[in-house]
Parts: sequence; structure tokens; C-alpha cells
Amino acid sequence: MEESIYGWWLPIDISVNGHKVDLLIDMLHWFMVVIFVGWAIFFTYCLVRFRAREGHKASYETIKAKPSKYAEIFVVIFEVVLLFGLSIPTFGASRTDFPAEGDDRVEIHVVAEQFQWNVHYPGADGKFGSTSPKLVDSENLVGLDHSDPAAADDFVTAGIMHIPVDTPVVIRLTSKDVIHSFFIPIMRVKQDAIPGMAIPMQFEATRVGEYSKAIACAQLCGNNHFTMSGDLFVDTQEDYDAWLAEMASGGDEEEEEEEE
Repeated sequence: MEESIYGWWLPIDISVNGHKVDLLIDMLHWFMVVIFVGWAIFFTYCLVRFRAREGHKASYETIKAKPSKYAEIFVVIFEVVLLFGLSIPTFGASRTDFPAEGDDRVEIHVVAEQFQWNVHYPGADGKFGSTSPKLVDSENLVGLDHSDPAAADDFVTAGIMHIPVDTPVVIRLTSKDVIHSFFIPIMRVKQDAIPGMAIPMQFEATRVGEYSKAIACAQLCGNNHFTMSGDLFVDTQEDYDAWLAEMASGGDEEEEEEEE
């Protein structure tokens, strides 16, 4: 597993849209630094320049200063540019403009629960089997209806997600119990998982690798919230197809039988 995903600043970025998120974060921080330093200098100047001294009296007339108005106008313009020029388009890249189902994309269903991420794959046929909350138990984590022919090759992993590199990944996110937050820092995506709702999101990985505990829950969801993490595997298309076929055919069960 690759452990060095965090450093002194932001985590590594392996997402197509990650640079936009990083640019937004960097610009906001530098903007706050400029404002903080500017106001600190002005505040210090006022403390010294207008300190109480003998022979000086306070003036109660309204000050008409143009520099402060120009500064306020600049701040408003900058915030508008950030909001409409960067923030909204960046948010929309992961929440709208999804690739069509016929296009080259991978769809995965993620079902959150205390305290685990359940990842539901459609198998080699690309069709998800129907699910029902009534069928959920310790062995059927997402309530998969095995009487549905489309569910024959479906499989579910717990805390492990495989995706192909350079391919759009569409996630349908929901929750069994409480509100969770699906967070992959190295993909620069985060979305709340809300019971009773199926919320779509998307991302695309640009680098092959194995990333330990790259998936986290960013919403306090109970006593063991800190344990709710998952491993992310970004595979080549060939490796992903081979893994998908193996899992769909029950390869994980065969491995367990061989070990026994």
C-alpha cells in the first residue's frame, strides 16, 4: 500500500479535476493572508497614530476615506470571480455533466453503514441487480435480491474499492442508517450519504496505485466513526477487467477455500 499520500500541505492529487480544487484552496488561503497582513498593519498604525496623548482631542466627524471603499470593492469583485469563475464550475464538474450510460464509464453503488463502506459492483454484465432493505443481513450487506437474473454476477466488497485509471467513475451514494460523508481526499471529492436518498457523484483517476485508507468518513456518525475507512486501488483497464471477472465468478470465495 502507498502510505505517503499526505505531506506538509495538501494530499497528493490523482484526479482529473483535482488541480481546480487545489487552485481554489490556494487562492483562498493567499487571499486570507493578504487581508490578514493588510488589516494587521492598518490596525497597528491606528493604535500608534491615534493613541491617547495630552493635547489631542478625539474628532467625531465622519471620515470619508476612498481607499477603504476601493478595498471593499476589490474584495467583492474577487469573491464574485472565485464563486462564479472557479467554485461553481469546480463543484459542477463532480455533480453534473455526467457521461451518458453508453459512454466509457464505470458505475458503482456505495452504501454506507456504521462503520463501513459497502461497495456494490454490477459484475461483468454491467447491470445492477435489484436490492431491498428487507434482504439486508450480515452476509447480504446491500440487500441484493438473488432472484433477479441481473444480480447473478453482482458482488460487494467491504472497505475496498477498485477503479480503472483514466475512466470516469460514477458513484451512486446512499446510507443504511445515519448521515455519513464519503470523502476521498486524493480525488478531491466529498459527498454526504443520506438515508433514503441516492446521490450521484463522479471522479476520474489519473494515476495507477494502491492507496491505504484513502476513503474516509468526514461526518461524525457514531462512537467508531474513526474506524470508517477504506482502501482505494486504481488499476490499469486490463487489471481492473481481470479483477472484475474474478470477483464476479466468486474468485474470492475460491481463494478462501484454497487457503483452508
